[in-house]
Amino acid sequence: MKTVKLDKISSVVSDCKFSRDVRVVSDIPCIEGAAVAVRVLTDKTKYNMIELPSGRMAEAKRGDIIAGALGHRKALFGYSGHLPESLKPGDKISLLNMGGVLGICDSVNGNFGPPFECEVLGAILDFPFVGQRVGVPAMVGKWKLLPAEQLQSDATPVIAIAGTCMNSGKTTVAASIIKYLVERGYNVAACKATGVSLRRDVYAMADAGASMTSIFTDFGVVTTTGKVGASVAGNLISYLSGKKPDVIVMELGDGILGAYGVEEILFDEYVKQNIASLIMAANDPVGAWGAVKLLRERFGIEPAVVTGPATDNAVGTTLIRETMGVPAWNVREDGDALAEVVLESVSRFEATGKTAGTLHE
Repeated sequence: MKTVKLDKISSVVSDCKFSRDVRVVSDIPCIEGAAVAVRVLTDKTKYNMIELPSGRMAEAKRGDIIAGALGHRKALFGYSGHLPESLKPGDKISLLNMGGVLGICDSVNGNFGPPFECEVLGAILDFPFVGQRVGVPAMVGKWKLLPAEQLQSDATPVIAIAGTCMNSGKTTVAASIIKYLVERGYNVAACKATGVSLRRDVYAMADAGASMTSIFTDFGVVTTTGKVGASVAGNLISYLSGKKPDVIVMELGDGILGAYGVEEILFDEYVKQNIASLIMAANDPVGAWGAVKLLRERFGIEPAVVTGPATDNAVGTTLIRETMGVPAWNVREDGDALAEVVLESVSRFEATGKTAGTLHE
């Protein structure tokens, strides 16, 4: 065991509450969520920022010692990487995202160049036993996932925001909806249910007025998958419902087809029965058409409204409305109109008890 002084603490390990001086050991558990100290070996001019627990972005530089967490990533527009099978001090590992997720890179995005290469220093220890110098490997998260039978039975109505893929405008929509509701006196909770650990989206939701926020990382999940997606979403809904908000805004990161578990969430009965309104963010009219078709035919869900870059002008908006028979509004130009459609579907849900999956029947 030795002491290491950290230069930067990434947001993925926010809940570990590390100080600058941490103890590390050479016996490294290669499991998702294990906190690891690494030294950055390279410099970059693109995709070179680290998100800190405060939400501030800091430039990572060669020589920085950073606290991150082991995980994997399967991003459409970013680096892809997997969890290492074994690690020891001196081994090389890559920084897969700005949140501090560390893994073995297996696919590079040409727009960003190669990821930061890092030298492993050791597993960071936590000392949970007061008055004892007995350390255990620190792990991400502050709560355990509850089984389905222990989730809140009287959950708060959920406004879910799904997309065709990354960067389709989901967080912008979430912030706009939250701001609209808060200005009208609603107590709004918000969460992000899928993706790779990065807190900037829930920070944006808090900035928009959400009284409480949470993300899957709070439950010890670094990167969501089909195996845990539905459980994470259910736990987020149940946890936030216990705080008694009027409504929950839930962003589903990535797309409805992808590796992060959105499909499994939309099939899950507990989640579906609490979705009062589903917003679809789409990059183009063809993506919007396919997404609406998937929602209706595969998941039995009628979207309340389509938004995103596909609605950036009247051409796309008109195509969506006429071709799919779904309301379409651009959140930047017509944010209030979009929010009013969503609020109507929430009011209908509260009045009839019908979930989003039965609104079109």
